[in-house]
Amino acid sequence: AAPATGNNRLAGPDMTSSDYYFNSYAHFGIHEEMLKDETRTRSYMLAICNNAHLFQDKIVLDVGCGTGVLSMFAARAGAKKVYAVEMSRIVDQAREIVEANGFSDTIEIIEGKMEEVELPSKVDLIISEWMGYFLFYESMLESVLVARDKWLVDGGLIFPDKCTLFVCGIEDAQYRNEKIDFWDDVYGFKMSCIKKIALTEPLVDSVYGEQVCTAVQPVLEVDVNAVTKEELAFAVPFRLQLSRTDFVHAIVAFFDVRFTHCHKPIVFDTGPFSRLTHWKQTVFYLDRALPMEACELIEGTLACRPNHRNPRDLDIAIKYHVDGKHLGGDGVLHYRLR
Repeated sequence: AAPATGNNRLAGPDMTSSDYYFNSYAHFGIHEEMLKDETRTRSYMLAICNNAHLFQDKIVLDVGCGTGVLSMFAARAGAKKVYAVEMSRIVDQAREIVEANGFSDTIEIIEGKMEEVELPSKVDLIISEWMGYFLFYESMLESVLVARDKWLVDGGLIFPDKCTLFVCGIEDAQYRNEKIDFWDDVYGFKMSCIKKIALTEPLVDSVYGEQVCTAVQPVLEVDVNAVTKEELAFAVPFRLQLSRTDFVHAIVAFFDVRFTHCHKPIVFDTGPFSRLTHWKQTVFYLDRALPMEACELIEGTLACRPNHRNPRDLDIAIKYHVDGKHLGGDGVLHYRLR
């Protein structure tokens, strides 16, 4: 979700990137957006409340509880105790919400960073809505991994526990002309230096299914039960076959989320063929339009790592190769998602 503006607890010069991150979640607006995302919130509700046999009399940890809605789902499902950890100032409202709904005896709100807090005991389950744009933006998964390694009992469960990152190619001439190629001629003046900057910033926006002109390929599977922090920096190959003759203007990334421990597994995805979520899709515009024939291939590598100055931002690189009827060659593009 996109950070919202809230009241700063610290003066600007004294705030680190992490301060800005946590401060952004203090404002109710971002929580309103997430709660109104029915695909997201209803999936969590069904995964927890329809599997009360997994939560009954269990100790649960909610990593980054926000307003406390997931914690309350767990309490409703019969959890004996829920430790709800939250760093941002929304924690004050979370306490009021928990009390107003009669869960104060079950849910304990703990203010602090997951990496630093001490819990009264180990936990049987971890619940968290850690996914960001491009799945990994904001690096909250790292906090879940810390919680898993330090506080989850052997054989404990994580909700959700599996995700897959997908990519595809799209035709998007209209937006590219309006937002990227615009800088080539601005009232007769050349401003291509800004075009270069614009190309480095991925667009988080909704993509229509009819824009997709290649096959959709899964490129990375994340098993939250086993993945390590080091594996969150990755380089994976992709091979996209054109489904029709068209121009390819961008590579699009999206993901699915799976609760595989449920009696009947629950899955939702954030792709262009599904109901729109607040994650939308992440669009990486290429350096040129690729004229491609049906069945031709775009092959390459997608690489991602946390930015060294602000680990909650992502440095992303796309290398591609085409050898088609109208175009042959290679490209390397570097992006920063922030």
